[in-house]
Parts: sequence; C-alpha cells; structure tokens
Amino acid sequence: MMNFRLPGSWMISCLAGILFQTTAISQPLSPRQQTTIGAAVGGSSEGLQTFFSGVTIVTGSTALTNGEKSAVKILTEEVRKRTGLNWQVSSTCPATGDVIILKREGMNIKGAPAFPGAPELSRAPESFRIVSSGQPGRTVILIEGSDSRGVLFGAGKMLRMLQYNKGSVFLKSGLALAESPAKEIRGHQLGFRNTANSYDGWSPEQFEQYIRELVIFGANSIESIPIFEEEKSPHFKTPPDEMNARISAICETYDLDYWMWVPAQIDLNDKDKRRKYLETFEKICNYSVRINGVFFPGGDPGDNPPELVMPLLEDMAVILKKRHPKAGIWLSLQNFTAEQSQYVYKYVQEKLPVWLGGLVTGPSSPPVEETRAALPSRYKLRYYPDLTHNVRCDSPIPWWDPAFNLTLGREAVNPRPYFFAAVYKALEQYTDGFISYSDGCHDDVNKIVWTRLSWDLHANQREILTEYSNFFFGSALAEDGADAILGLEKNWEGPIVENGNIQSCLETWKGLETANPDLAGNWRWQMCLLRAYYDAYTRKRFIYEDRLEREANDALLQAGKTGPAAAMETALSILARAETKPVEPAWHQRIIDLCDALFKSVSLQTSVAKYQASGEERGAVLDFLDIPLNNRWWLEDEFKRIGKLPENVQVKALDTIANWENPGPGGFYDDIGNVSKSPHVYRGEPWVTDPLARKSEDLPGFSWWDNGFSRQRLSWITNMGWPLGMEYNGLDSTANYTVRITGYGETLLKANGRRVTPSRYGRTIGAIKEFPIPPSFIEHGRLVLTWDPLNEDFLNWRQHSRLTEVWLIKKKR
Repeated sequence: MMNFRLPGSWMISCLAGILFQTTAISQPLSPRQQTTIGAAVGGSSEGLQTFFSGVTIVTGSTALTNGEKSAVKILTEEVRKRTGLNWQVSSTCPATGDVIILKREGMNIKGAPAFPGAPELSRAPESFRIVSSGQPGRTVILIEGSDSRGVLFGAGKMLRMLQYNKGSVFLKSGLALAESPAKEIRGHQLGFRNTANSYDGWSPEQFEQYIRELVIFGANSIESIPIFEEEKSPHFKTPPDEMNARISAICETYDLDYWMWVPAQIDLNDKDKRRKYLETFEKICNYSVRINGVFFPGGDPGDNPPELVMPLLEDMAVILKKRHPKAGIWLSLQNFTAEQSQYVYKYVQEKLPVWLGGLVTGPSSPPVEETRAALPSRYKLRYYPDLTHNVRCDSPIPWWDPAFNLTLGREAVNPRPYFFAAVYKALEQYTDGFISYSDGCHDDVNKIVWTRLSWDLHANQREILTEYSNFFFGSALAEDGADAILGLEKNWEGPIVENGNIQSCLETWKGLETANPDLAGNWRWQMCLLRAYYDAYTRKRFIYEDRLEREANDALLQAGKTGPAAAMETALSILARAETKPVEPAWHQRIIDLCDALFKSVSLQTSVAKYQASGEERGAVLDFLDIPLNNRWWLEDEFKRIGKLPENVQVKALDTIANWENPGPGGFYDDIGNVSKSPHVYRGEPWVTDPLARKSEDLPGFSWWDNGFSRQRLSWITNMGWPLGMEYNGLDSTANYTVRITGYGETLLKANGRRVTPSRYGRTIGAIKEFPIPPSFIEHGRLVLTWDPLNEDFLNWRQHSRLTEVWLIKKKR
C-alpha cells in the first residue's frame, strides 16, 4: 500500500476537524464528546469546525457501475444507521453545502473544485485516493478510484475513518491519502451448510450485510459452498440452491469476485456418481449470475488421486466456461502424498492448462514455498488460512490451557489479532492473496485482521481493531473497545491460574457493558462479552475444582483408617460441591443469557440440544459450560471398579490414585502438553518468532473422544507427539532412576542421547511404560530425554502414537 500526505499547510492543518451535521441538529458536540472523538483519530479536539449545512454525495453521472452504486449505497446507509443523517445524492455539484465527490478516474464533474497538490492516484486495480479541501463556507472531499472497485474501497476507507455521533460525523481535515491493495485476492468462505455454526441460520439480508461489512474493510472475494454431502440444516430459512444463487447475485451487485468450493466426496472411478457430480456442477454454474473462481480441494474432504482429479477438472472447466468464460479452476493439494503433489506439479508444468487459475495451499498441504517454486509464474497461488478453529487445526493455539480446551474447544469466539498477523506475515511473500476457511461468525475479528493486512502489510493490529471498534461499537469506544478485544487474546496465554489478565479483562468488559446498554443487541458485542464472562468463569471454576480434587485425594489417603468405602464416599461428597455449591452463579447465568441472545441475533448455535448445533465440536460451548475441570468423572468410574475388589486391594488402589502425580522423593512429574504442569518440557520458540511452529517438534494436542465428554483422566486427553525434549538438573549421579510414561502406541526414548530399553511397555490409553535409567546415563546430575520419530504415515493421524505423562522416579537404595 502507498500512503501520501500533502506537505506544508496541509500537514499543519491536519489536526483541524470537519464536522458534517444536518440543520436539524442545533447544538455542537460537548467538550467531552469532542475530546473523545479527537483522541479516537489520534489528534486534538482543539479547533474542531462545526458545519450545519447538509451533505451531498456527488457522483457525476446517473450511469454508474455496480461498484459505484454500492459505494453510494453503503456510504449513505451506514452513516444513517450510526447518526440519523440523511445524505443526499446528486449527479451534479451543488453551489453550497458540504460535498463528497465519488467518482472514477477520468470522470469530469461540473462545478467540482480543483484539488491542487493532491496525491497521485495509482493506476493499479482497486486503488483510490481521498482528499479534503476547505472552501469558504463548506468542505469538499474527493473519493476517486482507479476503477469501479477503487471507488467502492475508497468509500469503505471513508466509513472506517469517520467518527460518529448521533446527528453528526467528524473527520480530520487536511486529509490527503492514496492507497493500493497489496494483494489481488482478499476474501472469505461463507458456507451455507449444516456444519456452519451460524451461517446456516442467516437470511439473504444478513448475508448481504455481512458481505458489505467485509467489503468496507477491504475484502473483494466471497466463496460459497454449493455442494456438500451432509444433512440439511434445521436452521435453513432459504433453500441452499436459492441462497447460493443469492450470494452470487450479492457479489454481482457489489462487483466482488464470487468463488465456489466444490469438493468431490465420491469415488471418481464410479462413472455414475461422477456424472451426477458434473450435472450438479453444471446446474450451479447455470443459476449463478457470477462466478470468478472454482476451488476444488484435493482432500479434506475427498480422497481421490490426482490421476482421477485432473481429468475431472478438465471436464468441469468445459462446463464452467460455457456460462462464465473468464472463471478459472483452482486446485489444492490437501492430503496429497509427496508423490501425488509432484504429479500435479508436473502436469501443470508440462500441459500449462489455460483453464487453471492457480493452486491453493492451506491445511494438510505441502509447504507453501515448495508449491510456489514448482508453480509456473503464469499461475497464481492462493492461501486458504484456517481462521476459524482453535485446536486440531492448521494454526492451533500454542500451549493452550486444557481448561479452555475442555470447555471452549474448537470453534469458540476467537479473536487472535496478533497471532494471525504473525502467521500472515510469515506466508504472504509466497502468495497472491487468500480466501479464508471460516465456519461461522465467531472468527469475525480474525477475518478483519487478515483482510486489512492483505491490503496493507504494515497495518498496525491495534489500529485495525480501533477501526473495528469505531465502526461496529461506536466512536466513543474506538480505543477502549480495541484494547478490550486485545485482552481476550491475552486471556488464552499461559497457565489459566497464573493469568490474572482474565479477571481484569472481565472487569473491563463489565464496565463497558454497564456504560453502553445500547449495544446489548449488537452480536459482535455479545460475542466479546460471552468470551470475557466464559474465560473468567472457567478460570474461577478450575481453581475451585482443582482444590476440591486435592481435598478428595487427601480423603482417599485416609482409607487405611476410615475404610475404603468411607474414604470414597467422602471424596465423592467433596467433588460434588462443584455442583451443589458452584462458583459465580451470576456469571453462569450471564453466559446462558448471552448464548441465547447470540442465537437470536446471529443464529450462533452454542448448544446441540438447545440450539441444534450440528455437533459438539462446532462451537457448542454452552454444552461444556459445566464439564468437570478436574478428574471427577474418572474418579467416579474408578471408585465403581475399585469397590468390586477385595478390601485390602482397595486401599492400595486408592493410594495409587491419590498419589498419581506424586513421583516420590527426588522425583519429578510432568503432564505433557499441559502448560500448567509440564515444567521440564522444552517449549521451542514462541509463536512470535515461529508462528508456523516449524521450529518445534510438536505442539500440545487434545484428543476428541466421546464428542468431548470423555470420562478419561484429563492428563490422558492432553498429549503431544514428541516434545523437543525434557531436561532435569540436580540429579543424584549415583542413583538409579526410572522413566515412567503414559500415552498410547509406541515410543522410542533416549536418555542423554542413548536409546533406553523398556522394562514395562503398555500401549493402550493410560497404560504404563517404564524405562530403567542407570547411573552411567546421568551426566553431572543432568538428564535430557528425547524421542526418535516414528514413521506412522500409514495410519490416520488420530491413530498416531502420543505421549501424555512422564515421571522421573528415583529408586530407593
């Protein structure tokens, strides 16, 4: 992006203000309002000018393109929503009153003033410039685009810069800037399908408004999902074919690129299914008024080799070109083997197909550098970032506390502006842009951040959020809203108990909530409040339930005195306090109320039972609001098992449970992957310097068992493939030690670089492996454990071997 500001008197006057106001508004802004608005734009409130004349948008022509018509529409309608102002539209420039000239380059408007010294308008597509000129008795602002879209994005920039109040808008004077987008493709996938956690409940009007808001922040592409192999959603208000046709029409109205994601979840060797797939594709092409790109994923879903995929794409291209001759086919290499990827590279390099728009890289794809290097320069490379998921995904939250994984899970409201900015900057040099993977509105902040960075790589994340808060929450909240959203990202860093920001963040949001009751129906506001309350409630509950489990274990240690039955009964009664004497019932109810409000406002489905979410993993955070954050469920099941054993065996079994994490004198325990309980695990580089996690062997994972309601011990749910290593210091170099491990599958353990042989080797979940470590293996009291990699490419990733717990136990002499 290029920014130009005028020198001399223009810069000197940049802190002066321009206020547009209707004649119906008789009072100027209060000093406090002026201070708030001035601060929000980074300037001073001194010297604000108040103009009571009406504002006219001048287009210079009645024969406008779709992009220009939409620019006029969003300017007038979005200003009216926020201020009550009714800006007039004219094809000619009035002699009096404040004016916004909205035009394409080369269009002459009679009566328009000159803008001497204005920054040069780039000839690059979608570029624009905005210039303000103070004239006797009025102000004139020029929004000029290099093309139709440039006018549209210039209007979007204007809306983001305006500061709003009831009956008035304010803009810094001396404005002179010119911008061009850094990336050609800037879009988001909005799939109208059952697996979405909100989109499937939207009306065409909601889709149009959301697409409009993405455009205001710089998006130029929307991708739908017109082919899906799943049940119809109970939330559909419009038939899928009709809705996808409407989305295509919305893109035509706003002059946006319309893309389709069309996986083939069939065996392409089956000629009948292949024929039906092509017939469905042709029907979609015929009812879509606009198609610019078709994205065919090689996998996830789909499981066909490229030898079958490429001929299918050739046939699809013939069908596509009949109705949409400028559209291209795009292919991702998701889940392709290295050999299959090479097949595609060779096919493209040798055949140079004219129907191919480019390749797509994203989750489960070859490294982006490899694909870019193999792809001939005539073809583009699009990135497909997963902005929607928190775990079991391409960009998991690094070292996420298990308490959040258990409750918020894979598709919770997830503003991650700084993290995703780091990911974007690590990848952008290889791509021509992006269209994100999104399964709901919960990732809204991430969409905006990625969109703004694709327009301007150097955009500041906080300033992006300031624009976001200004536009969606109101100008008085531009700064505070931005900082409060940043606090939500901080909530997910480090151990939950040690993160005092969580409570502070809630207090901030509660204060904003009390001070701004008019935002109660704003779905973006509701989402932020939900996260603030949910995070704080989860933290408070974890602290409480962790203490209850420790008290229950103390009761179990008395089994030899009280008898095992009484000890288990006491432990159960202690653990039950989580339900009989819960923490923060008011927060609990507020979370329920916010989930209900979000379902009503934006169809966010936070419960399978209550709101018919398509699955527990699809944002059903309400269903996990009270899931135990300690081992209560596992203990209940263990007590049933132990109660059937002989009494003398019961006491020993209860002692084992109570001392599960106790390694004994001179020993150590790590819950691998649990950021709160893994002090000996090498972390690798932080995401700030390694956002793609390429310098870490593995990040913690969370197994998805029993639809999230697993009754297994919590330390077995949190896991890693193999950490970079584990280090112990201050050991007794004359003592024998044993490394005890739980996990599942195989493990190849080394101690100080030497492979060790197991004396015990359980392979199932929770089963024990033990490796004796003789004194000769310990060097100067230091022991480093590492793991050799396993080749398990022949297994589904869910079946790969994992590590869950490690004890280093000092043997008694």
